Order: sequence, then structure tokens, then C-alpha cells
Amino acid sequence: MYTIIVADDEEELRRAIIRRVDWASIGFTVIGEADNGAEALELVEKLKPDLLLTDIRMPFVSGIELARQVREICPATNIAYLSGYDDFSYAQQAIQYNIISYMLKPISVEELTEELLNIKNKMDKWFKEFAAATDTEETSVREFVVPLLLDDYAAESAEEKEKQLLEKAYACGLLENTEANPCFSVLTLAIYDENGKRCTAAEHVHSIDAILKKYVKHVSFFAGNKIVSLLISTEKQLNKYLHIFASEITQNVERIMNMHCGVGISRMTSKLSECREAYREAVSAMDYADTTQSSVRYIADEEQLSSFDTEHMLTIVNDIESLIRSGSHEEMQQYLEQMFEDLETEGGKNRKINFLLIQLLATVFRILYAVTGNEFLHTKYTPFVENTALLEQSIAEKQQRIASLCFEAQDIISKQRKKSSVLFCERALDMIEKEFADPYLSLVNVSEAISVSPNYLSALIKKQTGKTFMALLTQKRCETAKELLTCSTMKIREIAEKCGYNDQHYFSYSFKKYSGISPNALRQQFEENKK
Repeated sequence: MYTIIVADDEEELRRAIIRRVDWASIGFTVIGEADNGAEALELVEKLKPDLLLTDIRMPFVSGIELARQVREICPATNIAYLSGYDDFSYAQQAIQYNIISYMLKPISVEELTEELLNIKNKMDKWFKEFAAATDTEETSVREFVVPLLLDDYAAESAEEKEKQLLEKAYACGLLENTEANPCFSVLTLAIYDENGKRCTAAEHVHSIDAILKKYVKHVSFFAGNKIVSLLISTEKQLNKYLHIFASEITQNVERIMNMHCGVGISRMTSKLSECREAYREAVSAMDYADTTQSSVRYIADEEQLSSFDTEHMLTIVNDIESLIRSGSHEEMQQYLEQMFEDLETEGGKNRKINFLLIQLLATVFRILYAVTGNEFLHTKYTPFVENTALLEQSIAEKQQRIASLCFEAQDIISKQRKKSSVLFCERALDMIEKEFADPYLSLVNVSEAISVSPNYLSALIKKQTGKTFMALLTQKRCETAKELLTCSTMKIREIAEKCGYNDQHYFSYSFKKYSGISPNALRQQFEENKK
């Protein structure tokens, strides 16, 4: 049964639609209704419906603007327009927001029911396609992309390496001559069941492709119990859509598969020769993801840009690296105990153990340097490395030293993440405080200003304040409006503009919803109390 929200400012029509359509028989359940675009947006953010049925000409937030904002906060929600205006320009604007249907008023119950059935069939097809185990990517392109990301590519020079890779990319069809200044990024994804157990499978690649193909050119494959996607577009397009399709992936995995996923996204690069490093960044970013709930992690949010170019880690080193980023002390302790126990049963070959310890030290120091910078080198790295007797110690002593270092690394990362989280949140709140009068202030442009992703910033603000970005912005605007209403003689229209509202009616609606009283009533009440 699909969920739907009905939004129309004509109350009689809206109520007739909700009352007269036999929703259950066509596979829908109405979970909310709204009489303006602002209220519809709030309901979508709160209830995350499968379908939003809305008029285009809506008070406060138009249907077109509503579609744009829904795409940013809940991209998995389908949108259908029910409009009384046969204006093709609206339909043209709607195309970019993946509108599933465009209907014209007046419309009979029978006609609406028939179109809702068509919409349901489209959604059924999408659910089936998302869950299907089909792979249609051309072999020649994949044969180029897989080693591009996973293997080292030898060449006489960096310039020669890039030249050779570009020639191969054009030859296999990955790039076309019409593509100007392509930009690349890598996305990695792991799917988990309700117990946090990774259960990613090769057949899930098609599900991810079904979403990505709506936004960017890409090549996906399954490797190392995860899905890897090379994303190809312009820098502008990647910046515009990355956070949207990342959210759509997590929402569809939850809604259709009844599981959750962790997504890691690398920095962008304009060079094919740097895609291998981008792959490692995406894997590192995914390691920061919580395995108990869906989350999207951007390496730029988690680690400072570094010049490290390490070789492939041993499987055991990858496991410890993941535990350092997102595991608990207990999980780390258990893993290390088993690791050393296994090493001892292999005969205790000291040379092999020392090699592994060096790899572990390099990994730990690399992570901490990336997160904390030079500060770590002075406080921890030098004194630890200068103790050359480490390699001469017993297995038990080595275990204790390494365990101590790994635990400390976990604590440092945790503290640094909290510190960064507070800083990002403070900067966002400061922008709300200073720029609330800008009617175009939004989560997206604030996140761009402080150089973090919208997904990450939204989660930080919610965690730090318990409120959404929009709730905090509305609170600041309405509290400022209260002061102006009671302490100035400014007109309501002037106060609305000063508080970031282009529409006086939208201001009055928002103010009354926030304060429980209209701006005029508040001013009158204040004047009467003064007498």
C-alpha cells in the first residue's frame, strides 16, 4: 500500500478528492493533507510519503518550488500535479523534478482514479526495477573502469598516464568527444540487515543504477562486498545532484528492501589518473557510516585533504581501519585478541608479525593525521615511533601497545568529530542569525557556504539542536518579527520583508502557526496591554 499526501488550496475540492476516491482499492493510503505549499513541504519532510498529489498554483510555496524542495529533502517521493492551468511552461519546469504525472482540472473521480492507477503501475514498475537482479552495463566499459579504480596503472610520467587513460576511456565509450571538462567522483555503498550485518550482493548493482541513471552518467560494479560507482558529469551537476541521489538511494533501500545502507562519497577530480585515490576516499568515507542505520558520508566532511597515496591494505588492516573510524572499544578489543591469537597459531613467525604491525601503525597514523593534522605528529607520532624496541617485544607486549594505540585513535577521532560537528553547526546557526532576512536562505546554500554536504549539515543541526534547519530559520524570523511588531511602527508588509518573507500572506501564515496568533492580533494585544 503506497502512502499519499493531497495538497490543494481549494478546500472543497481537496476534501472531495480525499472522500470520494476509493483509495484502498487502488493501493493508496492518504496520510496527510495540506492547503498550501509550506504546509505540504512540512508534511513531506515529516511523513515521507510515496506520492505527493499537489496543485501547481499554491499559496506561499508554488507547486514548482515545492517540487524543487521535495527533491532535496525527500527525493524518493513521487510528485503528481493536478492543475487548473493548461500552461505548457509549467509542464516544462516540472520535467527536471521527475514529475510522475501532470493532470488538468476539472477532472472527474473516474478520470482521477484511472490516472492514479497509472501512477501506481509506474511505481510498481519502479519498485520491481529497483529490486531486479539485472546488469546491462557494457563489458568493455566495465573492463576499463574496474582496474582504473582498483589497480595501479604504470606509466613513464603523470602526464603520460593521464593521456593513456583518456585514450582508453574514449576508445571504450566511457567518455565521448562531446563531453567538455568531465568531472569524476566515486560512490561506494554497503547494504545492511536489521542486525547491522552486511548483506550487499551483486544483484543490488542494478537497483543503484536505476537511481543514478536519472541524474548522472556512471559505471557501477560489485567488489569486496560493496557496490562501487564511478560518477561522470560536470562539476556543477555533481554539486547539484550528489546529495539528492545519495538520499534517494538510502530512502529506497529502506522503503523497498526493508534494509539500510552506508554510502561513502569521494572528493571530485578532473583527472582519470586520480580516480583510484577517489575510490580509496569513498571506501574510507563509507567506513565512517553507522552500520545500524542509513547514512551518507562524504570524505570531505570527515577528513582533511591529505597527500597520502598508500597501497592496498591487507584485509586485516582494512578491518581495523573501519573499527577505528566507527567501532567501539569492545569490538576493537575482541578483534585484536582474535587477530593475535590467529597469528600465534600460524607459528608466531616474527617477521610476518612485525610486517603486520608496521602496516597497522602506518594506517593508524595516516587516519589520525588526516583527521587532526600536524597536532597529532607532535603529541603522539614521534614518541611512539622512536621506541624502536617495539619490534623486539613479545606478542603480548605488542598486542598491548597496538591495542592502546587503536583505542586512543578511536577516542581522538570521536573527539575531533564532535569538535568539527559543533563548529559546523555553530557556523550554520551564525548564518541563520545574521542572514535570516535573505528570503533565499536555505540548507543547501548554507551548506555550500561552509563547505559541507547538505545531508551532513542537516543531521548535525538536528543532533545538536533537536530541530530542523527550517524550524530554526522560522523561529529566528518569527522572534524578530515579534520584536518589530511590539517595538516599532513598521507596517506588516515591511516587517515581513525585513524578516525574509517576500509574501506578506505567507509571513502571516508562518507567524500564526509559530506563535498561535496573527501579526495584527499580536500588535493589537500589545497596544491594549499598554493602556
